[in-house]
Amino acid sequence: MSTTEEEPDRVVDPCGRNDLPLKVSRLRMKLSQKAKLEPKFRFYALYDRVYRFDVLQAAWSLVRKPKTAPGVDGVTFKDIENSEQGVHGYLEELQEDLRSKSYQPDAVRRVHIPKPDGRTRPLGIPTIRDRVVQMAVLLILEPIFEADFRDSSFGFRPGRSAHDALDAIREQLSHGKREVYDADLKGYFDTIPHNKLLAALAFRISDRSLLKLIRLWLQTPIEETDDEGRKTRHRPSSGTPQGGVIAPPTKVQNFDIASFLRKKGEVDSVHDSNLLFLD
Repeated sequence: MSTTEEEPDRVVDPCGRNDLPLKVSRLRMKLSQKAKLEPKFRFYALYDRVYRFDVLQAAWSLVRKPKTAPGVDGVTFKDIENSEQGVHGYLEELQEDLRSKSYQPDAVRRVHIPKPDGRTRPLGIPTIRDRVVQMAVLLILEPIFEADFRDSSFGFRPGRSAHDALDAIREQLSHGKREVYDADLKGYFDTIPHNKLLAALAFRISDRSLLKLIRLWLQTPIEETDDEGRKTRHRPSSGTPQGGVIAPPTKVQNFDIASFLRKKGEVDSVHDSNLLFLD
């Protein structure tokens, strides 16, 4: 029987985040182990983990980056750090809002980033307050859904990058594999159906408070400013803003291209190891 004294002083984070506090890494490791051992288990008590103070502190450290634009409230990290309450007081206030379930997300400020082909990419900028809560939720959900991802998946996963995907491609090519499916879901971020996304999350999560929190973010108004400085807001019926902390992880809608192609009869499940799938 293990005791607190027997627990190691350092826990290897299940998702490769080695800059987290020890207790947060331990929590994530337990969630990861449970998810791996019981693939059909639905986690029912997660919301109170989100507002644990050490989780909120870790979330603040991860989203605290220099030269990041503020959200619709205009508040910057330095404003919070230089305020009378400071970061500690700010997080205490946020913790109480979450505990009492009085937390409501702010509108997302949308800007348009030029692309090389002349088009623009819409980017959503949440307020710092919302970024911290989103990161706290990510810290709790990440080890659960990471346990379900295929090892060949690289997109938006901690400790993995496009360079790792390229290395995997080179290795597969060196083994004589030559067939590649190159698929792109057009306007994916803008067209994700909210109900289907939440249903996919509910496959693993039964905590209603946490699911409600994610629904609030999906339905948060988007604020845009035109060339004359006029601001307008609209509430999206689908999609998730690019730029938010929680946006990539909510792509757990799990478009499994391998399974999709098998259903279409385009891949022989016996020989699909000869194919290379990219997401």
